[in-house]
Amino acid sequence: MRADSTEPATRTGTGADTRARILGAANELFYAHGIRATSADRIIEQVGITKVTFYRHFRSKSDLVVAYLGEQAAGERAWIDGLFRAGDAVGSLHALAADIGSASCRPGFRGCAFINAAAEFSDPADPVRQTVDEHRRWMLGAFARIAAEAGVSDVDSVARQLMILRDGAMVNGYLDDPTSVADSLGAAFTSVIATARS
Repeated sequence: MRADSTEPATRTGTGADTRARILGAANELFYAHGIRATSADRIIEQVGITKVTFYRHFRSKSDLVVAYLGEQAAGERAWIDGLFRAGDAVGSLHALAADIGSASCRPGFRGCAFINAAAEFSDPADPVRQTVDEHRRWMLGAFARIAAEAGVSDVDSVARQLMILRDGAMVNGYLDDPTSVADSLGAAFTSVIATARS
């Protein structure tokens, strides 16, 4: 897409403000409508900037998608780290289940942004898919930390089972009745830990 050659005579806000507004619009539109379905032009129009301004902050739509997922990853990491209860693995998992259940019941919930992005970008060499994969490796590590805290013998296997349950709950919360997600996920987490300890 070719950038416009003109800029408005006056600018409002700082470069950081403009970048944040672009990312805010991308966050809203990518999550609600899908990444490929949302054009750079639609974001530019929503933010009220020129193409020159957009491309000054993001050289391509792909760069914007990577930045969007980077913000999503940072938020999710802070959230999961904040739920971690040292010495109480099951408590950590139940807090996670409760939050996923709560999120599932909110208007506009569309499941996991990373699962959604992976469905749209299948090429493992694509920077978007690499960003998704990097965050999912981090998430698997977070579940491994919880599994180790629970004292299970096969930490990697239990971490993968917990991750699968989390992924399923995110999809179920979007496609099915979200009201039972927290209880069902919490019970499933507890069952995996109990089975792995026995």
